[in-house]
Amino acid sequence: MSYQDPAPLDLKRYIREVPDFPKAGILFYDISTLIRNADAWQIATARLAESVLKFQPDMLAGIESRGFLTAAPLAMRLGCGFTMLRKPGKLPGETISHAYGLEYGHDELHLQVDAVRPGQRVVVLDDLLATGGTLAASVDLLRKAGAHVVGASVLIELAALKGREKLDVPVTSLLTYED
Repeated sequence: MSYQDPAPLDLKRYIREVPDFPKAGILFYDISTLIRNADAWQIATARLAESVLKFQPDMLAGIESRGFLTAAPLAMRLGCGFTMLRKPGKLPGETISHAYGLEYGHDELHLQVDAVRPGQRVVVLDDLLATGGTLAASVDLLRKAGAHVVGASVLIELAALKGREKLDVPVTSLLTYED
């Protein structure tokens, strides 16, 4: 698959910055303004597909919940499977779980036990890479299930938070904010 970008489009123009959300002192990068614009969203998913394709994935794993928004359309575009990494109690059937620490507490992710086959090439997707805790936990969970995690991809990376340093897989990001 090869994608020819019709014209350089600055996708940052379509990301709304919301100060003090979800709490004071946080600058939230809202992707809803990107995905509601059909042209910008088509270009964004095409660019993501181009960057994920180099990993030659069999499966894409989306992190709850905004990771689903990128992983599902990319899986269709690339012709690979899609699975969800979810919070406790959100997936039917038997699951594998992974608890992890955050700078403000702890969290847990679940994956259905039959979601990936041992050795299957998986790329993890999320909307944002900040501190890297959730993305690193996702890689750990998928490995626990037997997956061969070959990469990770995000729409937005907050480079100043150095989340990439917590990951031992290659990471691609569509948009990078330095501060």
